[in-house]
Amino acid sequence: MSDSDILLNPNELVSFLRKPASRFTMQDIVRFVEEKGIRMLNFRYVAEDGKLKTLNFAISGKDYLETVLTSGERIDGSSLFSSIEAGSSDLYVVPKYRTAFVNPFEETPTLDMLCSFYDNQGNPLESDPGNILRKANRRFREATGFNFKALGELEYYVISETEDIYPPVDQKGYHSCKPFAKWEDLRSEALLLIAAAGGKTKYGHAEVGSFAENGKLYEQHEIEFLPCDPEDAVDQLVVAKWIMRMLAYSYGVEISFAPKITVGKAGSGMHVHAYLEKDGKNMMVENGQLSDNAKKMIAGWLDCAKALSAFGNTIPTSYLRLVPHQEAPTNICWGDRNRSVLVRVPLGWHGAKDMIKDANPGVCDKFPDPGEKQTIEVRSPDGSADLYGLMAALVVAAQHGIEMEDALERAEKLYVGVNIFREEHREEMERLDSLPASCVESAEALEAKREVFEKDGVFPASLINSVIKRLKSYNDRDLSEKLYGKKEEIGKLVEKYLHCM
Repeated sequence: MSDSDILLNPNELVSFLRKPASRFTMQDIVRFVEEKGIRMLNFRYVAEDGKLKTLNFAISGKDYLETVLTSGERIDGSSLFSSIEAGSSDLYVVPKYRTAFVNPFEETPTLDMLCSFYDNQGNPLESDPGNILRKANRRFREATGFNFKALGELEYYVISETEDIYPPVDQKGYHSCKPFAKWEDLRSEALLLIAAAGGKTKYGHAEVGSFAENGKLYEQHEIEFLPCDPEDAVDQLVVAKWIMRMLAYSYGVEISFAPKITVGKAGSGMHVHAYLEKDGKNMMVENGQLSDNAKKMIAGWLDCAKALSAFGNTIPTSYLRLVPHQEAPTNICWGDRNRSVLVRVPLGWHGAKDMIKDANPGVCDKFPDPGEKQTIEVRSPDGSADLYGLMAALVVAAQHGIEMEDALERAEKLYVGVNIFREEHREEMERLDSLPASCVESAEALEAKREVFEKDGVFPASLINSVIKRLKSYNDRDLSEKLYGKKEEIGKLVEKYLHCM
């Protein structure tokens, strides 16, 4: 990170300490607290239910602050993880200094940090979602020689009272701006606050979903992040979701990341992009074509696609989104720039180096090399996703693909170059396997594929059992068929899961 990058960094700790967040130390945190008059410290952590938890500390002195920052604190693990029994439930939460940021919503100067869980022996907790992702990432790097880089696309609806002036055009909200997009200001403020909390965002925009119903306005937006290490990618998404909910609360509106708001309208996904990196270079393209390792990675995702739904689509309304003609996948396949497939290969700026010169004739003599931006995108996950579990599962599935002997053959077989939702391509769709249609089916898929995720102890068997049990408890097999045409029942179900994860 250059001096200019540090000084311009919106995270107050980075600019004050003049070092990247990855190098923060306990002494750095203490110095910032002292010199900035920080009076409160919040530990934050994600447990089994995927929601952010908080432990508050009033800073009473330097010795106390140093003790908390180095030893963490004791909590009741049985209230956070179903696999931990009340008879032996104590856990430690220990802060990750690199995640520190100034809380933008508190009047009292407050510092927040994400934490990791440790057991009574001081070992990383087996069922800690962050620890599972850390193990998956380390194993992937050691086995393949590549770094796994990832980013998330956070789609959401803002729910408010309707306005008569400049009403929304049903399902035509993509990239709308004020005055037609009423909540552009909220999104812009969220981008700034996420950046100040250490999040690396790429952009924000209005999304397709927009409609008014029963006196309420439903307006869909998206914030996309920049690629980074998977652990940081998930930490940023967790903090971003909290910031956006807090911001919406201050505006007097609701934000929902739920996969479905109502039938017939665009649902909210949580697409994940990823690429392979080695020696600082993107390895997804070779000689202008998608590399063999990229295709193997895709094959791994497709081979594990059904089981991945257990982490990426975790509530019954997830499966009301995965239907044709809503830009959500239903079949297990991949393709280039094709939004009807499960895994998409988006544009990557290859062979497009003269655009800026054409757009600005006579003032640009060269095209600044954007670097290799090629990613692959999995489009099935949604806002109910267990973010740490999903990312860990994607890393595991990518390694599974790279190590599969017939990965290239599988990739070739499952490539689709057409919109499979069109009637004229019905035969193409019918040859493809389908994604699960319920939580129960996802649980069964995970059960059938569990050895891939449990290999080398990445996912503990107890956690896989817990995920399967939770998904089966919804008893939602054939739910879409049972609810067909029953708008009132669908509405009640949507309301129940409006604030998932």
